[in-house]
Amino acid sequence: MSSTRTTVRTHWVAVRAMLIFTAVLGVAYTLVITGIGQLVLPAQANGSMLRDGSGTVVGSSLIGQSFTDAEGAPLPEWFQPRPSAAGDGYDGGASSGSNYGPENADLIAAIGERRAQVAAFEGVAPDEVPVDALTASASGLDPHISPEYARLQVARVAAARGLPEAEVAELVESRIQARDLGYLGDPTVNVLELNLALAALGE
Repeated sequence: MSSTRTTVRTHWVAVRAMLIFTAVLGVAYTLVITGIGQLVLPAQANGSMLRDGSGTVVGSSLIGQSFTDAEGAPLPEWFQPRPSAAGDGYDGGASSGSNYGPENADLIAAIGERRAQVAAFEGVAPDEVPVDALTASASGLDPHISPEYARLQVARVAAARGLPEAEVAELVESRIQARDLGYLGDPTVNVLELNLALAALGE
């Protein structure tokens, strides 16, 4: 009988501990952290959403998106992102890289094809095309491109929109994000943020 009571008591203690930790860590902690996020960093806590001039949400600064027509061809009036291997392109439900090794024949062929396409689209020599215009990010969702790739697109975007090239170039320079903490990573340009600023030029 004593052994049975001890077993029941032990199980009851375990159940109570589980309920307490569930309440504290599963409910209270979650609510506290959510509340702190909403108070301190509300924009980031809600997905870093971006809005156009009319206030309509058009995307997140954390996830890239394509700027193409119905057939998938890049639109010349917009800055273009890097390639994406996530589903049909920037599919958040299929986030991934191509997982090809650097000597994979399919990857080498794809890079060669992309280099020719980008060079023709931008009106430059193939050796002027930067690497991020040719390769997808590890997640397939990276919203950033290099300043070099953004600058490469200035002439084409300015011509398509009938804007002074210097004005578009200045816009690109103003949107360059420095290295994190001054030394982590490389300078980048968020394509969606840049295109929203570009759209605002015509308003």
